[in-house]
Amino acid sequence: DWAKRPVTEKYADFSGRAPRAEYWWYILGAIIVSVIARIIDSIVGLNVVGPYGLLSLIVMLGLLVPNIAASVRRLHDTNRSGWWILLPIVPYALAIVLAGPAIMTGSVGAGIGIAALLMFVGFICGIVVLVFMCLAGTPGDNRYGPNPYGGDGVAVAAE
Repeated sequence: DWAKRPVTEKYADFSGRAPRAEYWWYILGAIIVSVIARIIDSIVGLNVVGPYGLLSLIVMLGLLVPNIAASVRRLHDTNRSGWWILLPIVPYALAIVLAGPAIMTGSVGAGIGIAALLMFVGFICGIVVLVFMCLAGTPGDNRYGPNPYGGDGVAVAAE
């Protein structure tokens, strides 16, 4: 039930809280569905964009909104804003902006070095967000809603 709840009941629900069990079972289910789609694409030979086939792209697009929504709710469970999911994206976007012109012109300069540094910073930021996703939820109610397990938070400590 935990794995399908973000798709069936809370597809685009960015409010409230998602406990660790809901988030990680959903992620496992999404990975399994994605792997199965990639296998079917490779068997049938439907590669459209690089290694991704038509079915894989449909699965990725179909799970994009629930992935973001479940991540935001998971951050809410740890009493953090959902905007934290942008933390690793910003350095990568800056790296693309800085290195894009250098790659297009074929010149190697300071832009490439700064872009590499920003990509490393983005990697570290991704690890920080991953740690946030692994932390236990706030016991009891927080500013994003009531404890998803109900009660006074005893079950959250036992997760």
